[in-house]
Amino acid sequence: MKYALQAKVWLYKGSGAWHFITIPKELSEKIQKKYKAKTRGWGSLRVQVSLGKSVWDTSIFPDKKSGTYLLPLKAIIRKKEEILEGETVSFSITLL
Repeated sequence: MKYALQAKVWLYKGSGAWHFITIPKELSEKIQKKYKAKTRGWGSLRVQVSLGKSVWDTSIFPDKKSGTYLLPLKAIIRKKEEILEGETVSFSITLL
């Protein structure tokens, strides 16, 4: 199933300078119910992401505090697509 979204990029304040996009809670709950049997380590789910001209395979990870999934944004993608912290981006995810 493919989902088209818009969300803000944010920087994790812990170690590593990882940037993430939070999948909205309503969609996260729907994904969790529908794909629970496909979860992998740490409750992750494999996805294909399309953002701008970039397409890549990665995983989304559950955030227990917020009840959402988090999509990590690799530095190479941020640089290629010229994405900065705080920007709202349009993208799609396809569950694999």
